[in-house]
Amino acid sequence: MALDGDLRSVSLATTGKHRPAHVLDLLRSRVDDQESRAAAVPRLERRIADLLGKPAAAFFPTGTMAQQVAMRIHADRRTTRTIAFHPQCHLEVHEHKGYEIVHGLSGLPVGDYHSLITLADLDAVRQPVAALVLELPQRKIGGLLPAWDELVGQIDWTREHGVASHMDGARLWEAQPFYGRAHAEIAALFDSVYVSLYKGLMGISGALLAGDSEFVEHARIWRDRLGGSTLGAWPLAIAGERGLDELLPRMPEFLVRARTLAGMLGGIPGVQVVPEPPQTPLFHVHLAARPDRVLEHAKLLAEKAGLRVFGQVRRSANPMTCSFEITVTEQFDDVTDAEVRDFVGEVMLAAG
Repeated sequence: MALDGDLRSVSLATTGKHRPAHVLDLLRSRVDDQESRAAAVPRLERRIADLLGKPAAAFFPTGTMAQQVAMRIHADRRTTRTIAFHPQCHLEVHEHKGYEIVHGLSGLPVGDYHSLITLADLDAVRQPVAALVLELPQRKIGGLLPAWDELVGQIDWTREHGVASHMDGARLWEAQPFYGRAHAEIAALFDSVYVSLYKGLMGISGALLAGDSEFVEHARIWRDRLGGSTLGAWPLAIAGERGLDELLPRMPEFLVRARTLAGMLGGIPGVQVVPEPPQTPLFHVHLAARPDRVLEHAKLLAEKAGLRVFGQVRRSANPMTCSFEITVTEQFDDVTDAEVRDFVGEVMLAAG
């Protein structure tokens, strides 16, 4: 029986790649004796600004802080305090109405809960809006992305209506191979862009907010007001640079592998992959089995096989089904697709 610390895990939440000892080894390998703690963050800010084709970028300790600040600045530049977003937007679902309570903004969910925002959804908006948030990809519905022409049409709508366009690019790195366009070309559509350092890039934490110089100057002021400036952010920046150097170039490879794995999982009775094929290295796996039974048998199998594919599941309105998320990045270097397929197949055989 494998102990928890001995398990190979492909779950981002529990992978050994995030263990402090492993992260410290990575940091040590990238820091020389002459490195100043004040150098890493400005260096990363310049690199991200250049990568996204924006005049400037500011480091934030969290994406939550970065995106609320972006919304505040866009609203302050306009005559309305309303911001529009998908019903499953992180701002709405995970942040306890911070945009409203801290910044005095009003939220307007747009579109269907289970689908991407469409141009028709935007055309149906009948009130003034300060900013539109578009998440690329939309994580909660399987990492879906709009077609390029649809995305351009939505940005055109914002410009025609005097609405700021903001990209929730927490997984922009994973989305880029789908479009086959440079990061800067995608980012050029938007007035502001947030990117994350710790999801597909496997960093510790941290985010960057990019835009025009005046926007970023105001963002830095709000970061200071909210207590987000610290000289201790250098490990986050260095870990983020490691992700840019080593993992960002592998995103096309991760997408190919995600599609191969999804095809294998989709052949298991009672399993459906969403979307099929995946549009990013992130996708959802839906199981026709009760959540409690899935978790019970997944735990037993993990201890037996020394492999954890998921640590939790999402429940649905149907109590007889559930789902989990897969993100293919470097933690998959330690396993084969066949191992993952066999794990899910055995869980379904026992729990279905």
